[in-house]
Amino acid sequence: MAEDRLPLPHKLTLNERKSLILTGTAEVISFDENTVILKTNLGVLTVQGQQLHLKTLSPENGQVTVDGQISAL
Repeated sequence: MAEDRLPLPHKLTLNERKSLILTGTAEVISFDENTVILKTNLGVLTVQGQQLHLKTLSPENGQVTVDGQISAL
């Protein structure tokens, strides 16, 4: 039986290019210290920078927090 779930709201909050909070994340495709690739409700999102870390990963509510020196989305 397939689980009926409403899509989570998609929101990005970037604080001083040091912390990125995302909602609406369905899956973390890959990550390393320079690139984080995420599957969201609106498509694939790539975060680039240096010293990137996944601080929060909450699949239940689709929230991900990325810390580091963020240079591109």
